[in-house]
Amino acid sequence: MLDKISAVSARDDFFNDTRDVQCYIYHLTDMQRKSAFSRRLPDLVTEELVAVLSKKGASFEFKQLFDIIHERLKKRNAASGGEEMLRLRAYEKLQHLVSRNMVKKTGKKYKGLAALANALVPAEPIPSKAAAEAA
Repeated sequence: MLDKISAVSARDDFFNDTRDVQCYIYHLTDMQRKSAFSRRLPDLVTEELVAVLSKKGASFEFKQLFDIIHERLKKRNAASGGEEMLRLRAYEKLQHLVSRNMVKKTGKKYKGLAALANALVPAEPIPSKAAAEAA
């Protein structure tokens, strides 16, 4: 009789442990969903890139473009994190604009296109089912 009780107790402990593990996994996946990045507004580097490249007929090599952006960000007291990090961020943002066909790259020169004005406008959020049913 004692062996049956210990076997039932061991089985119950196993199922309780399994539930604890399942709850733990559920909470981990729930936390991952909540911490996912959402679409944010454009940052200061993108704003300055758009402002400089929006000038009619102006095309810049990256070094010239970065020097202008760096000076403008210093005036706004927004050039933090070091010059090299800022250079990397600016280059990454510029390449992103090129891939979105908002900036044209010819050789080593970059020129803003008409679509560049849309770079600062955030994309409209995807409507939820509740909003769709309410409309």
